[in-house]
Amino acid sequence: MALIADILLISGALGAALYCSVLARRLRRFNDLEKGMGGAVAVLSAQVDDMTRALQGAQSSAHHSTDSLQSLTHRAEDVARRLELLVASMHDLPGEGAAPAGPAAPQRQDRPPQDRADSEPMLLFRRHLPEAAQ
Repeated sequence: MALIADILLISGALGAALYCSVLARRLRRFNDLEKGMGGAVAVLSAQVDDMTRALQGAQSSAHHSTDSLQSLTHRAEDVARRLELLVASMHDLPGEGAAPAGPAAPQRQDRPPQDRADSEPMLLFRRHLPEAAQ
């Protein structure tokens, strides 16, 4: 009886050793950095780092674009207010049939009209912004 118990005990120990060696081999393949899950985790970690950097770049770019757009919007609102004042001040100008108040300035004909429009700004009237508001 003792001999049978010893044989069963030895066979159980050999079976457990074989089972542990198979598990150890599988665990080594699982954690392999080139083919196994360890490699997949390493690749995913690198991709997460790249995506984090890309996201931070996109956020800073969006913040810069927002600031630029806000400044342009404020400038456009200021220009719109000035244009409204200029249009309102146009009602003070003499009509089409009225004669000009002073002598007419002679026009320079030494350049074609399109060249003159490109180089010299056209001045319709002189009013300062506070005068136009009144």
